[in-house]
Amino acid sequence: MTTLFISDLHLDAERPQITELFGRFVRGEARQADALYILGDLFEAWVGDDDPSDTGAYVASELKALGDSGVPVFFIRGNRDFLLGADYAARAGMRLLPDPSVIVLYGQPVLIGHGDLLCTDDVAYQQFRAQTRHPAWQAQFLAQPLAARLAFAQQARAASKAHQAGLKNDGRMETITDVAPDTVAETFARYGIDTLIHGHTHRPAVHTLEVGGRSRTRIVLGDWYEQGSVLRVDRDGMQLQTLD
Repeated sequence: MTTLFISDLHLDAERPQITELFGRFVRGEARQADALYILGDLFEAWVGDDDPSDTGAYVASELKALGDSGVPVFFIRGNRDFLLGADYAARAGMRLLPDPSVIVLYGQPVLIGHGDLLCTDDVAYQQFRAQTRHPAWQAQFLAQPLAARLAFAQQARAASKAHQAGLKNDGRMETITDVAPDTVAETFARYGIDTLIHGHTHRPAVHTLEVGGRSRTRIVLGDWYEQGSVLRVDRDGMQLQTLD
């Protein structure tokens, strides 16, 4: 049997073919898995569990059917869907996990997370993240009408694009938006694990590094903007592959 990891699907109505690819994946390969872990940014934006979008309803239905078939589904919030709450998780049959979390995978402890906490060189983003993860900010935001929240999400996406454009103009895009090596090393040392799985950076790869005299492995999941990306893990090892 295999455990599956995905992240950064960024599902929305503008890319229905990717939403359908996700549906085929859930109805097909995922039905044979030991578990499915979704490490954030399942949606392009999420402004509250009262979002009436067809995409959200479709995804919840597909994931609930997967869970009902006997395959547990675990979810870590990303930077685009950090407001996804207990109500939607219940509709989708998902178990919410803190970011990061240590899981035991075929006898070995593994650290999993969305990955944005590792990008500490992007100070402006980390400040925004700290603000929007505060319970008081979230309560105030979710108390606003749905239309106001959707407008805020559009503004936030525009601001993010402008921020990234500025980094590109300064020649800092590749370093600032990627993980900080010192933070990665500190994370390995803090949790005492040898394997880290995350998404967020849209730079799929398997990295081997040495921390504290031990060989460590960092697996970065790919995004689903043009195609799918899945990490398959079983007792024999790990494979990071694309889905057409």
